[in-house]
Amino acid sequence: MTALAPLDEIAHRIVVLRGHKVLLGNDLAALYGVEPRVLMQAVRRNAARFPADFMFQVDAAEWAHLKSQFVISSWGGIRSRPHAFTEQGVAMLSSVLRSERAVLVNIEIMRAFVRLRQVLSEHKELAARLDSLERKYDANFKAVFDAIRQLMAPPETAKRPIGFTADIERKKSP
Repeated sequence: MTALAPLDEIAHRIVVLRGHKVLLGNDLAALYGVEPRVLMQAVRRNAARFPADFMFQVDAAEWAHLKSQFVISSWGGIRSRPHAFTEQGVAMLSSVLRSERAVLVNIEIMRAFVRLRQVLSEHKELAARLDSLERKYDANFKAVFDAIRQLMAPPETAKRPIGFTADIERKKSP
């Protein structure tokens, strides 16, 4: 079974809105191979399956930000604000869209969400390791800097001044 939508393609379409990783309805329609209106019609017919934490409509500020981020012209492309589907909403779409393609694409989307969580987890672990190394090496570098400062400081032992001074006793000859 070949993947209809590569993981990388799906991962690039996932955006973060309102603290959730979501896929926009238009992107999902493209992945499923249906028109956006067909996808939204199926969602409207099954509205009880899509509570607010599964799907929400993007507000005007979010839409303006997304349009500027993806360089969507103000006169072309999508006219209305899209709907955003969380991972649970995408999973629910598989029960609404019953085509073979929808099932296969849903599997790939779920894999993309899982992979994204794994990558984020790995980054957290890497950041924690980096913090620990930074603390460890800061102490080591402090010792190096202290050693350099000691080398730069003038010596504390008193040396005989150069030249003649009146307070030095002359050596008497025998």
